[in-house]
Amino acid sequence: MVFKHSKDIDKDKDLIVPCRKGDFKHLKSVFGIESIDLEGDLSTYQLVYGPSGNRLYVLGLGEEKDANKLGEAFRKLCFDTKKNWNNSIQVYAEDLNADEVKAASIGCELATYEIGQFKSKQDKAKKLSITFASSKAIADALKEGQFTGETINRIKALIDAPANHKTPEFLGRWAEESAKTFNYKCTVLHQDQLKKQGFNAVLSVGQGSANPPVVIVTEYMGNPKGKINIGLVGKGITFDTGGLSIKSSTNLHYMKSDMGGAAAVLGIVELVAKLKLNVNIVGIVASAENAVDSNSYRPGDVIGSYSGKTIEIIDTDAEGRLVLADGLSYIIKQFQPEQVIDLATLTGSVVQTLGYSAAGMFTNNPEMASQMSSVGAKINERVWQLPLFDDFEADLYSDIADLRNFSGKPIAGAITAAKFLEAFTEKHDNWMHLDIAGVSFGDSPYSKMKSASGYGVQLLTNYIKQFTSN
Repeated sequence: MVFKHSKDIDKDKDLIVPCRKGDFKHLKSVFGIESIDLEGDLSTYQLVYGPSGNRLYVLGLGEEKDANKLGEAFRKLCFDTKKNWNNSIQVYAEDLNADEVKAASIGCELATYEIGQFKSKQDKAKKLSITFASSKAIADALKEGQFTGETINRIKALIDAPANHKTPEFLGRWAEESAKTFNYKCTVLHQDQLKKQGFNAVLSVGQGSANPPVVIVTEYMGNPKGKINIGLVGKGITFDTGGLSIKSSTNLHYMKSDMGGAAAVLGIVELVAKLKLNVNIVGIVASAENAVDSNSYRPGDVIGSYSGKTIEIIDTDAEGRLVLADGLSYIIKQFQPEQVIDLATLTGSVVQTLGYSAAGMFTNNPEMASQMSSVGAKINERVWQLPLFDDFEADLYSDIADLRNFSGKPIAGAITAAKFLEAFTEKHDNWMHLDIAGVSFGDSPYSKMKSASGYGVQLLTNYIKQFTSN
């Protein structure tokens, strides 16, 4: 999709006219429309024909409380109606500020995502152009919105891809191509290098698969003389059978999405590079396939880790925290970032706790928690803080190793998983864990089956922008 900026509108061509609930004054003053059968509730719209037969889509933006969902309103309208456009349309954006223009352009771009990338017959996509008409300086907002929407669509395509295509090595190649295209550094550590460097937890998880594990290291240095500001770590389990603690076959096909955290990290680094932010950021993706084989690691095994700690395996389906443990240890020891944030589709427990409305947020840093909550609320990628009480450390006790990977209790699963990760953070003061299991992949009005949401790219990029401004 191509976005353009114009100071004037052409009233004889197709238009999207956004209106807040109950506020239709510009419909009469600008377009001469006396009345309309629309109250302006969020994401509602009505088609009105102009005097030259052109289409005017009057789009409801809802009330003030709906401000963080403006992009979703544009996305729904574009998704529903773009098939009727004549390759181009205008948006009356005089009443939108720069942030709202950015959100609208993101929504429009997201509406172009085609989930059927593996169908034998592909519909030829229209080359669509949207002109935002406003007397304000909105070109930068449009550019950022386009970059953001494009990047989210790219990582959604990664998450929605089947596991026979999306192996750990595939993720590595994706990152290398992105780095080459958008001018940042990418290093992929393959199996031999992982053995030499001691990524024992990653190797253990991946040892039952024909597709070897990798660790992907991406680096964007907006300020080459400075230190690393943000370190990101993503869980990259490209398919999760549960290992020998095998999952039920119900919805097992959706376990291709268990690399949602990795996809978010790859997308965040790519978008930061596109925007050329003045920040130094490192993204680590620890990727493996958790398969069932005669060589699979077993419940009762004791494995090593990059940190040097030993881990008793209670449940091989608690594998995501193992690869993250190596990723966290590696990024802290090798790069010493000021802040460390990991993202993972880690536990079903967080879904039971927060449903599909927010990610579980774990940190002992109140300033980071406050900033992340504020950023998430503004763009409707919400987070909700859960505790890291010392009470839960006993649930990770092992008689024969430094700690075990699963408590075995049917309660507080998201918290004990976070406590496990905390043990590998070298007591870093500025660490945050985001459990995105309920928000990364699920039901959507834009697909008939469960699909990727793209959660995390906007959230963390906006958080990083706020970090740089501070």
